[in-house]
Amino acid sequence: MTSPEQRIGPLLEDPCASVVMVAPHPDDETLASGGLLQRARASGAAVSVLLLTDGDNNPWPQRWQQRRWTIDSVARAEWGRRRRAEAVDALSRMGFGEGTLRAFGWPDMGITSRVVERLDESVMALREHFCLHRPTLVVAPILEDRHPDHSAARVLVELALAHGDESKPELWGFAMHGGMAHAQGLLLSVAEREGKARALEAHRSQLALAGNRWRRRISGDESYVLGSATHVHPSAWESLALPWRPSIPGLADCALLIATRAGCWRLPWREGARCGPMRLRLSPGAMIEIDRDFPESDLFVKLYSQRRNVWIFDHWGWRRMARSRA
Repeated sequence: MTSPEQRIGPLLEDPCASVVMVAPHPDDETLASGGLLQRARASGAAVSVLLLTDGDNNPWPQRWQQRRWTIDSVARAEWGRRRRAEAVDALSRMGFGEGTLRAFGWPDMGITSRVVERLDESVMALREHFCLHRPTLVVAPILEDRHPDHSAARVLVELALAHGDESKPELWGFAMHGGMAHAQGLLLSVAEREGKARALEAHRSQLALAGNRWRRRISGDESYVLGSATHVHPSAWESLALPWRPSIPGLADCALLIATRAGCWRLPWREGARCGPMRLRLSPGAMIEIDRDFPESDLFVKLYSQRRNVWIFDHWGWRRMARSRA
């Protein structure tokens, strides 16, 4: 298997080299890929950082630093502006101009909702950015990242790259929350690590509660998974066996999300639930039945709990599933 260390040289030697880094929140650009971005800039490659949210739904650091409990919409928006400005400052400390950052301003903790409710609009926004910058390398979260914004961002990136007939860039994945079983290292120079350290200090809003953890993280090299999201084993054309067997109470609050290039469907987690071309079967084993004439062969599937919870990370993340016509 080709490693990031083997691929980075040939990628950046391309006279048309262009790197687009997709960051769900401010500080992801520094923590996950600050070294790679610096190397791309030093090689003369074009670099763009696409910031999906301003990280405004970040209550505990805000409560701690502002000595407040209630956070209204005005305070949250102000916090988001602060975090976006910190990302601009971090990039400038690594040698990038302000134009490097493009911010969408999507709701923090709301990217899964965009997949469900505004899929076409969200995919097209990403496609327009990719078409403008013509990346030869896209860096984005892995699908297995346990933060729902990160995994949903990966779904949108993969769907955006799947559209169109133009040549596809390489796709590298990073994880901020949870391990990467198949990750491989990209060795960073002393100068690249020092640049990341300077950039991290710009994210003052995040360092008050997590400074030691983030500083330890950037002391090492970077890790990436090369290629698209791993498929669950292909199933027959008519149905897909699901990997989940949830045993928690309140399953009435769960729904199955199914995203493809053709749209997104939401099926309540109950026997026989149907939406569009999809039907859910729970017995004897959980399974999606799909109309035979449905054209898509790749689907992103997520078991989603609608119950409010102070724990932000996913119990069941997105999975990429493939159907075979055999």
